[in-house]
Amino acid sequence: MDSTENLLSGPDFEENDGFTSNLTAANDSLIYTSLLSPAMDKTINILMIVVLFITMVSLGCTMEVTKIKDHILKPKGVAIAVLSQYGIMPLTAFCLAKGFQLPETTAVVILICGCCPGGALSNILALALKGDMNLSIVMTTCSTLLALGMMPLLLFLYCQGFSNLQKAVPYVDIIVSLVAILVPCGTGILINYFRPQYSKMITKVGLCVLMISIVVIGIISTVEIGGSLLNVLSPPLMAIAALMPLIGYAFGYIISSAFRLNQSERRTVSMETGCQNIQLCATILKVAFPPAVIGPMYLFPLVYGSMQLTEAAMLIVLFRCYQRFTRKGRETYQPASTEEKLKIAEGTA
Repeated sequence: MDSTENLLSGPDFEENDGFTSNLTAANDSLIYTSLLSPAMDKTINILMIVVLFITMVSLGCTMEVTKIKDHILKPKGVAIAVLSQYGIMPLTAFCLAKGFQLPETTAVVILICGCCPGGALSNILALALKGDMNLSIVMTTCSTLLALGMMPLLLFLYCQGFSNLQKAVPYVDIIVSLVAILVPCGTGILINYFRPQYSKMITKVGLCVLMISIVVIGIISTVEIGGSLLNVLSPPLMAIAALMPLIGYAFGYIISSAFRLNQSERRTVSMETGCQNIQLCATILKVAFPPAVIGPMYLFPLVYGSMQLTEAAMLIVLFRCYQRFTRKGRETYQPASTEEKLKIAEGTA
């Protein structure tokens, strides 16, 4: 655990008065100087907000009012999905933070990541797994809207398990950030409703911007932070980044199976549960917390995103291979049709 603790203490870190009012004297070692220059920090902040805005508009463009209405009238799948999203992932984040005995500030980052709603990436993964796209889109919509109330509530509840976090989480800033993302998301819904011909193009642009921005922000941060980035790649944090999405995928499928959803719906719930909105998580960390508090930990969502994408890609490959081999197995033995049987009977006669 030493590598994790070194992330939040050491000679390079100094106290910062901007956030100490919410932390006890026992946590003074958690406060340190920002590792980024002010200009670079501001640049990354602006870049992340712009990327999140474009991504949420593109996400809104995938949402159709009629499909949302259909699933609201038959809410079984959505209810199970929301239960999985806001039941499994926050609890998993809390248990892992406790199990690995993480310092309080690091635990906050893990909890925020676990309490985030699903993002646009889950829709792509559900499509690759031949899931129910209508359910996937409605799940993403509902979890994003519910995040406004559920995310602060869950953070408040789970922070009670840490002695010094009750007053350390900036709930107001988080709520403001969540309200801000609903505006571009609503804009995307309106575009899809009134100008559906532009929706596909905007969605493609949003996904491209998201992928490029992840690479660009990762490179800029690596160059600026340098060796301190290795703290985010410490064994405990890497283990958490790997276990969280895997547990979400597994339990999402198990819970949906227990409620007897069909196979495509089970795969959809699985992806929606384990796949978090990493761009939202990263933006909240950068906007709501001073750089002197979390330091390089704002890069954890990128690590988590890489893990959830890698594990999802492996599941997709396994699913595709399974489909291909089972299809070949069915094609190997083809029972004779009634017409073929009659021809055979006529031939023998």
